[in-house]
Amino acid sequence: MVAALAACGSAPVGPGFYRVERGDTLYKIARSNRTSVQSLSRWNNLSNPDAIEVGQVLRVAPPPGTATASTGAARSSGSAGATSSPRGTAEDTPSAPASAISLIWPASGNVIRNFDGNNSKGIDIANAAGTPVFAAAGGTVVYASNGLRGYGNLLIIKHNADYLTAYAHNRTLLVKEGETVQQGQKIAEMGDSDNDRVMLHFELRYAGRSIDPARALPPR
Repeated sequence: MVAALAACGSAPVGPGFYRVERGDTLYKIARSNRTSVQSLSRWNNLSNPDAIEVGQVLRVAPPPGTATASTGAARSSGSAGATSSPRGTAEDTPSAPASAISLIWPASGNVIRNFDGNNSKGIDIANAAGTPVFAAAGGTVVYASNGLRGYGNLLIIKHNADYLTAYAHNRTLLVKEGETVQQGQKIAEMGDSDNDRVMLHFELRYAGRSIDPARALPPR
């Protein structure tokens, strides 16, 4: 997924943000932006400062309304620097909550695997081949291909500056890169491309990091 996100995440980032490149470390980024590793960890809610990914967008300037670099320390007390141990709070979960985006379920079926942030970067929904796959939210298709090993026929939709959703293993893709889609629009058909069973693998990413889609999906 990192490669696909890097491929589709070439758009320039706004002032106060930086897109991680190959070879970067949090210390190097902090030094280049004349700030501290502690501040970057706090602004981006990094539980492990060493676990940054190529293509990830980081805030490198104080958020609006932040009076001093110490603001918000109560939320992330214990961020000591580049050699800090992970605090073990949220698994790779950035500062913005998933509730900041409202999703619908991208397909009907049974959830056969949940998000854990490590081995599973999303949820897997099983159903019959050809089951409709819908856009979980409106946005722009930024990737529609099968060039990423392990994902089969893959769609990635960019919803705003922070959020992406990804839809993998489809039998058929019904939209193309650059196309604008509406929430609930049929975008693909469920399949087993590059997989051993028919299912939809669905991911939600905030600022380049995987977060639990279930937090933004309605109960069912």
